Amino acid sequence: MNGPDFLKSELIPVIAQDNDTSDVLMLAYMSKEAWEETLRSGRVVYFSRSRQKLWRKGEQSGHVQEVKSIYFDCDADAILIKVKQIGGAACHQGYRSCLFRKVDPESGVVENVGERVFDPDDVYRK
Repeated sequence: MNGPDFLKSELIPVIAQDNDTSDVLMLAYMSKEAWEETLRSGRVVYFSRSRQKLWRKGEQSGHVQEVKSIYFDCDADAILIKVKQIGGAACHQGYRSCLFRKVDPESGVVENVGERVFDPDDVYRK
């Protein structure tokens, strides 16, 4: 097998991980077209389920992800991409990681554990 099995599923989950720190930055999805463009370009391309189109990470914000290495699991239905996160933030809400909320398992209390790198209102003016 040369890559993920897009015959099994049209969209495959992708974990983006910082190559240097191993921080998990985000979870998104790839279509076969996104996979192929990622391999060609060296920059991560996802498929946006909400917009139903390719999402070239950083196309609006400039916070692109350069591919450092790619792995896929034994069933060929999950991808891990180690990246160099350009611009400091992977999250569209301005945080370095999309996983910036932490839940206390005993109390259920949620706290933000990340700091904003940018103000999304400034970056994504609509």
